[in-house]
Amino acid sequence: MEILEWIQNWFQDNADGEWEKGDVIQITTLDNPLGWDVEIDISKTSIANLEIKWVLNENGKQDWYGVKIQNQRFRAAGDASKLIYLLNLFREMIEKIENE
Repeated sequence: MEILEWIQNWFQDNADGEWEKGDVIQITTLDNPLGWDVEIDISKTSIANLEIKWVLNENGKQDWYGVKIQNQRFRAAGDASKLIYLLNLFREMIEKIENE
C-alpha cells in the first residue's frame, strides 16, 4: 500500500488550485483483455515535456503491460495483476527525473 501513500502525496504536492480540478488521475478497468488502464496528467510535473512512444512488454496473454507518455499524459495498461506495478512505473519515472 506504500504506492497509494506516495500517489496521495504526489497529488497534494502538485496541486496548484487549477490542475487538480481536471481528471488528473484515472484508473479504469479493461475487459478485453482483462486488465487495468492508468492515465495521469503530468502537465505540472518535472516530466511534463517527456515523450515516450508506446512500449509493450508481453510475456503471454495473462502477463503483459504497456506504457507511454504523450501530450503531457502518462498512460499505462496491464493485465489484471499489474495495477500496483503500473503505479510504481509512474513513481519510478518521476523519481528518476527528479533525482538527475
